[in-house]
Amino acid sequence: MDGNATSTYRNVALLSLAAVTPDRVTTSAELDGRLRPVLDRLHLPTGLLERIAGVHERRNWAEGQGFDTAAIEAGEKALAEAGVDRSRVGLLVNTSVTRPHLEPSVAVRMHHGLRLPSSAVNFDIANACLGFVNGMSLAAQLIDAGQIEYAVVVDGEDADEVQRNTVERLSREGTTRADFLREFPTLTLGSGAAAAVLGRADEHPSGHRLLGGVTRAATQFNDLCVGGVTGMYTDAKALLKGGMQLVMAAWKEARQHFDWSAMDRYVMHQVSDVHTNAIIKAAKLDRSRVPLTYPRFGNVGPASIPITLAHEAPSLSPGDRVLLMGVGSGINTAMMELAW
Repeated sequence: MDGNATSTYRNVALLSLAAVTPDRVTTSAELDGRLRPVLDRLHLPTGLLERIAGVHERRNWAEGQGFDTAAIEAGEKALAEAGVDRSRVGLLVNTSVTRPHLEPSVAVRMHHGLRLPSSAVNFDIANACLGFVNGMSLAAQLIDAGQIEYAVVVDGEDADEVQRNTVERLSREGTTRADFLREFPTLTLGSGAAAAVLGRADEHPSGHRLLGGVTRAATQFNDLCVGGVTGMYTDAKALLKGGMQLVMAAWKEARQHFDWSAMDRYVMHQVSDVHTNAIIKAAKLDRSRVPLTYPRFGNVGPASIPITLAHEAPSLSPGDRVLLMGVGSGINTAMMELAW
């Protein structure tokens, strides 16, 4: 597993970031109530989602809301905040895990909804929970190469259907403890959307510079978390072990290129107390500099990092150093430094 893919960016800035979260709240206590018969039969206590995962509630789309319209709304907000003429956008990347169909891409609907020019390249990037960071990295490279002026990266997630299917399946006769534990992480998922606009730093001196980052893969673990709308099946213990090995290998090797020992914020992918605590301990991070949104929003997949950064942005000051840190099923990891 030696060797990181290291990226540095010369002239790219994050110009704006917007998050849209659903109106409907589903508490972990509500899910416990729906699952009470199977919990009793398997002699499992209630409150596991709160005590083990640290997820107290998550958001679900209300009537008339959806992941795609929310992503378009986030994109509109980000464009307005950036003050960018949409006719100058050269790239739209949709990074959503959620997709209602295989063809066409989800990006085409986002492109149409945002009224972007026909010259704007648009496509999906799917890489589990790392998609948004990957999308930002690709956009930054194209901006640095002079191929585009501006890029919009969007993500919208809908965990509603997979959670309904999971609760229904776990409630059936014959469900075992092993079945329940294998699908337990699905109950931590939440819905939401986010969007970012990137452009040239020299034209936007008040933007937040993208400095560089690393990626690393351990794809021998590709079968530890496999999901779709019908269900998500996870070997949580093996996934945590493999993910931690990968993250720490990347972290240690990144020291050759970056000093990330004293960042002002570490914005991690939002999974659970277990995963967050493990990374904080292993990397010796200052816990007070690790903002958490999973207690309120759950694991919103690729949207988790931008949603967390958007909520944290008001507390950041010019010159603050921010590190985005993510792990995605597969397993892949990515880290990206921003100068706020």
